[in-house]
Amino acid sequence: MKYMLLIIGTQDAEPQTAEADQGLMEEFMAYHKAVYDAGVMVDSNVLDSFETATSVQVGKNGERMVTDGPFAETREYLGGYYILDLPDLDAAIDWAARCPGARAWRVEVRPIQDFDLS
Repeated sequence: MKYMLLIIGTQDAEPQTAEADQGLMEEFMAYHKAVYDAGVMVDSNVLDSFETATSVQVGKNGERMVTDGPFAETREYLGGYYILDLPDLDAAIDWAARCPGARAWRVEVRPIQDFDLS
């Protein structure tokens, strides 16, 4: 089963120094290698800053509403993700707990529904 690990950052918990930022990046690189070496990684990416987001919503009349920035006014933001192919939720929780994002911010684990489109 595939699980998405969503790395949820907060503006309040950003590294305060260049050294702390570099240390966190090194932890993420080691985690990325561990996930890859374990053969469970399907996909992973870091998202650009939340300030670069564009929100799109289509109203009932079909009119597009395009807004610069994230839709919700919040101090939290989606910073990146991993999609892992794992046997069960316990394994997903274990990988999430090992993610540096779980110590620096928060990691949300979500099962990915598999739709047969054939």
